[in-house]
Amino acid sequence: MGDLPSGLARAVEDFAEHLRLERGLSEHTVRGYTGDVTAALRHLAGRPTARRSADADGREVTLADLDLAALRSWLAAGAVQTGTAGTPARGGSAGRRPAQRTTVARRAAAARAFTAWASRTGRAATDPGARLASPRAHRRLPAVLRTDQAAAALDNAAAGAAEHDPVALRDHLLLELLYATGIRVSELCGLDVDDVDDGRRTLRVLGKGAKERTVVYGGPAAAALDAWRADGRPHLAVAGSPPALLLGARGGRLDPRIARTVVHDAAQSVPGAPDIAPHGLRHSAATHLLEGGADLRSVQELLGHASPATTQLYTHVTADRLRAVHDSAHPRA
Repeated sequence: MGDLPSGLARAVEDFAEHLRLERGLSEHTVRGYTGDVTAALRHLAGRPTARRSADADGREVTLADLDLAALRSWLAAGAVQTGTAGTPARGGSAGRRPAQRTTVARRAAAARAFTAWASRTGRAATDPGARLASPRAHRRLPAVLRTDQAAAALDNAAAGAAEHDPVALRDHLLLELLYATGIRVSELCGLDVDDVDDGRRTLRVLGKGAKERTVVYGGPAAAALDAWRADGRPHLAVAGSPPALLLGARGGRLDPRIARTVVHDAAQSVPGAPDIAPHGLRHSAATHLLEGGADLRSVQELLGHASPATTQLYTHVTADRLRAVHDSAHPRA
């Protein structure tokens, strides 16, 4: 942000604090939002019309210069992006290709969030982003494992854990919990030891927007959990280890990137299985629950996929109801 006029740079910093403290978004999401907003403001500061207006008044470019035309110009400029060197884009110049619809939609969403915040807090007189249209993003569902492939991947991990190697025990638990509960990899790595309720076989999960929910897990995950806490975690924990349920090889909280590698390796251990990421395992869990007869509302509650408009539909779904649905529908309950 060092190349932005001081007023715009401060606005981005304040917006980032709003996202962290008021909306409770993760650092990854905050970086994404502020990166897009910074790019939009750089585009604004470089526009001849904005510079001429600011020069005429003897001032820097400010949020007062940000209008719908500037936002549309920024989106249009970013609608193509650099491709593989020397590869011509269809109907365009070499090394340029159309940006994905999801990328354009994400940038527009970040701009709308920023201009709405700027208007609401008095930093801008109007909200130009309210009229900023963007393409509807294509929703691509990730590849999923069949139930037999999921069982094979977990059985392979269990065989490795039978050697009582601490990392193998952790990886087995990681896979069992991801598949049993359908939680996100960030939620898994954020779990603490005290988030486990052994009696009810539930986990307390802190999801997106700092929303807390309860998820349930079955017998195989419970067995993997017991083995990890007895023979795995004590061998990886060090004096400065956090209260994290899952630890890395050096005793710190498990990095989500390591978890992604574990899931990729597990999928590759099964002949014919698609190469999936943790989100693919999450989607596999949801698919298998629905195929097993679980109702959609309970599955969405389990996954934390309730939007503000649909959250009210799930308020009556209790942990006991989730337990019953999980026991009756999940292949590894």
